[in-house]
Amino acid sequence: MTITNVSVAGRTLVTAPLFHALTDRAVTDFGVDPALAPRVVDQALAFLATAGRSTAANVQLRPSKAVDPGWHAFLMYTRPYRAFCVQVAGRFLDHVPDDDPTVSSTRNGAPVHGVASTMQAIARAGFVVDPDLWLIDGAKCGQCHEDGNCSASGGAGDENEDVRYPDK
Repeated sequence: MTITNVSVAGRTLVTAPLFHALTDRAVTDFGVDPALAPRVVDQALAFLATAGRSTAANVQLRPSKAVDPGWHAFLMYTRPYRAFCVQVAGRFLDHVPDDDPTVSSTRNGAPVHGVASTMQAIARAGFVVDPDLWLIDGAKCGQCHEDGNCSASGGAGDENEDVRYPDK
């Protein structure tokens, strides 16, 4: 995707049928308010595209509590998610929960940025930012994000290798 001076919506990165499936999944599986679901998924897509570029540059971004359920919904559709990751980042983007995000502001030598920095990165990447979804913290989220503690994996994708199941 070529970045221009015009901001684009994250929803433009996927087909309309997939976007609608993701919004429906966010509502049914993750309790997102039906009126907010399109906005949540849109911001999750913009976040993922930005995070994919940023982790390639050794910077890790973090979704807000309100946006993370959109990412969780996309993860449920493994094949389209994998294709999307290749499209926007050239590789698969792991979802990495931080069990204790207060321990360090770096992971594998890469700084992990907070929500404000993530919003700025998304805007710099040319996407529309919906500040209401990034600045609220009372949204219902998935289990790994109770304390704002999910992030996209770094380039190696080995952040949790000590807890992953061995390859068979």
